[in-house]
Amino acid sequence: ALARQLEDHLNVMVLPVGSLDGLVMLRQGLCHLSGCHLLDINGEYNLPFVQHFFPDRTMLVVTLAFREQGLMLFPGNPKQFHNLSDLVRPGIVFINRQKGSGTRLWFDNEMHRLGLPTEKIRGYNREVRLHTECAHLVQSREADVAIGLRAAASQAGLDFIPLFHERYDMVIPQEQLEMLHPLVDTLQTRTFRQAVKNLLGYDLTHAGEQIPL
Repeated sequence: ALARQLEDHLNVMVLPVGSLDGLVMLRQGLCHLSGCHLLDINGEYNLPFVQHFFPDRTMLVVTLAFREQGLMLFPGNPKQFHNLSDLVRPGIVFINRQKGSGTRLWFDNEMHRLGLPTEKIRGYNREVRLHTECAHLVQSREADVAIGLRAAASQAGLDFIPLFHERYDMVIPQEQLEMLHPLVDTLQTRTFRQAVKNLLGYDLTHAGEQIPL
């Protein structure tokens, strides 16, 4: 939706590589900005990671949205999932996100916090890159459960058990700001917010706000 509204100003190409790889590519100059939803062990989103990757550069962190993630399940919840502890039950097939993604980082940290052994999860080592791909695999019954966005679950007609809300930011080098001003400005427009109002699980109340580093 954002890319469509920027067509007269910017040609936006999105590469789904995961938050950590996105920051690495930004550091290497392979992109102009990177999306990021990485939760630090101290409970802070994104800022510690930006400070780690760019200690010598001036960076801007601009919020795109808050969004909801949880368990994506086949309609009717036939396997009777209730929480993450159900993932270690025998016979349950899980689909994981790739290493370096914000979702995977949250999941691994949460499993460790709960003392749940990931080696008992069937499918833990099967990784996919997209929330929509996770949803498709559950929809086609190639998996029983995956963690992903409420929006992806809704689009695929899946049941959904909420687990957490996250802040998804865009990380922009100061030297790219002039070129990317149309993008940052568009985030705060009524037109953009109206375009995504029906995307379930997204909260754009703080879209376009800059977060001090």
